[in-house]
Amino acid sequence: MRLSLRAGERVYINGAVLRVDRKVSIELLNDATFLLETHVLQAEQATTPLRQLYFAAQTILIDPANASRARDLFRTLQKGILAAVTEPELRDGIAAAGTLVEQARLIEALKLIRGLYRTEAALLVPVPAEVALPPVPPARAPRRDRPESQNRPV
Repeated sequence: MRLSLRAGERVYINGAVLRVDRKVSIELLNDATFLLETHVLQAEQATTPLRQLYFAAQTILIDPANASRARDLFRTLQKGILAAVTEPELRDGIAAAGTLVEQARLIEALKLIRGLYRTEAALLVPVPAEVALPPVPPARAPRRDRPESQNRPV
């Protein structure tokens, strides 16, 4: 696997963070887990359920010392999302990502989750208030031709 990095760019390889000071190409000659800086999600960017799931999977990769806790978090988030989502594309993708995580194929899981961001975004689009709620009927004034006791609601 050959990686091309720009000056100042970082790459995460087997839990280590490398930053290059000039444009460079790195060739990985054996199996290594790596994540390019452009695919790293910062904690404050994990603002949706899928991004939180991505962050948990990313943590397994970047921080091997805490991989067990991150894997437990991933499973908890996955279970919660699957319980709340009915969209088949999301459900299938999240289930497949879980399988990949369990098989330690984290890069593939991250790629799959990133590919679901658009579907999630379409579901999270806020519905305008005038569309979301039915109109409230106007309050009715009491009828003047009946005694007050007959105008009270039951």
